[in-house]
Amino acid sequence: MITLRKLTKVYRTAERETTGLREIDLDILPGEFVAVMGPSGCGKSTLLNIVGMLDSPTSGEYWFDSENIARFSESQVSRLRRKNFGFVFQSFNLIDDLNIEENVHLALVYHRDISARERRRCVKDALERMKIDHRAHHMPQQLSGGQQQRVAIARAIVSRPNVILADEPTGNLDSENGEAVMQLLMELNADGTTVLMATHSSSYADCAHHVVHMVDGAISRESVRQLI
Repeated sequence: MITLRKLTKVYRTAERETTGLREIDLDILPGEFVAVMGPSGCGKSTLLNIVGMLDSPTSGEYWFDSENIARFSESQVSRLRRKNFGFVFQSFNLIDDLNIEENVHLALVYHRDISARERRRCVKDALERMKIDHRAHHMPQQLSGGQQQRVAIARAIVSRPNVILADEPTGNLDSENGEAVMQLLMELNADGTTVLMATHSSSYADCAHHVVHMVDGAISRESVRQLI
């Protein structure tokens, strides 16, 4: 599904040059659960941002479903991202002025091919799947951290993406809520969704089929177990 070859990301300012990724070679299969591990600043988030087409590499190749992304226009990349990716962040990124239902609905705003009635059904289904539908008309600040992350995952899956990108999704949660979020991601993966997760936790990484260890923007080692 995803193939990266010699992928490099360099950030340049007038004063300095910083390498975020160094010649990354990585293959992600459909239906895999991939965990990316490493210390802060090692390139985990940069890797997820490029895979999710939120950022572009400086050099190297990115192939998605056998298509070379470098050949795509900005509008094509945008459509591909909306169709295929859902994002879950450490900080939840919910909008305080919108209720839970409205926050999840935001992910469907640019899906013009989905009718208003179908959007409402998709939002309802996503909230029910995350067991947070009873809070649909509450505001984010009325929810616990674990509940807010359930809403964030509902928002990520409402458009039924092929890939979930989760950047430290348990980072702001206690152990009980962190384990609950991991269980939700594992259930999504068991249903066929590909998951790419950045984490500091070796115990959470043990849930993955494929573990990528990063140091200083490069992959230091990988371990892979066969998909069941």
